[in-house]
Amino acid sequence: MRYHDSVIESGARLLSQARIQHVRLARLPEPVRPRTTDEAYGCQADVVRQLVDHYGGHVIGYKIACTNTIAQRQLNVDGPFSGNLMSAFCFDSPAGVTANQFFMRVVEAEFGFRMARDLPPVSGTRDRDEVAAAVEGVIPGIEIVDSRFDDWTTIGALSLIADNACNAAWVKGALLKDWRGIDLAAQAVRVTVNGKVAREGSGSAVLGHPLNALEWLANSLNLRGAGLQAGQYITTGVTTEVYMAERGDRITAEFGAVGTAELIFE
Repeated sequence: MRYHDSVIESGARLLSQARIQHVRLARLPEPVRPRTTDEAYGCQADVVRQLVDHYGGHVIGYKIACTNTIAQRQLNVDGPFSGNLMSAFCFDSPAGVTANQFFMRVVEAEFGFRMARDLPPVSGTRDRDEVAAAVEGVIPGIEIVDSRFDDWTTIGALSLIADNACNAAWVKGALLKDWRGIDLAAQAVRVTVNGKVAREGSGSAVLGHPLNALEWLANSLNLRGAGLQAGQYITTGVTTEVYMAERGDRITAEFGAVGTAELIFE
């Protein structure tokens, strides 16, 4: 077995078992810590396979992390990275989720997309118009972010990627197919908690436009020999400052004409 294969296998086992057993890690041990982006995504893929084996379901798409400069500063990273969305941790709005299954309950209001057709790997790059043309509709959503690491703000991008980009769950609202006349960058976003406004932002926080994030993902996957597929969901990153939720919080993310997503931490 090559050294980097050992890193992937051993690191993934530690991360998947930490999630299943609901324990945290100070860090991955240095001998099995990803050293490159390829190793980090390889570790992530193994983590996801092990979680699907344990919880059932399947991969339904991708999350994009750190498309917002606030999030980049918080996590000390210099650009976006991605993770997988799994059906076992995806809920239709309005959703009730058990609060004690998460360590942090970081709530992020995010624009999502569902793909209408495949975007397979190509030899060059794809532009935003090409990517947008493959979109079926836009979705109001809330991502719940959690981490297997004690201090996720200092652990570094490679370990965060390996930890499936810190995805814990996703609550999705209704798919809006008639969306192309909406300026997603200008669309205001508001997060209310127990009936009071807690956070405000807009689609422009996400690399300037949620479609810019989708374009980034398509080209990032392309570099790894992968592509987007019809029916997949993509959530594009936090549009406001994050909210750290508590048990009992009733949270609504409002996206204007795009719709709303709601959850309660039970």
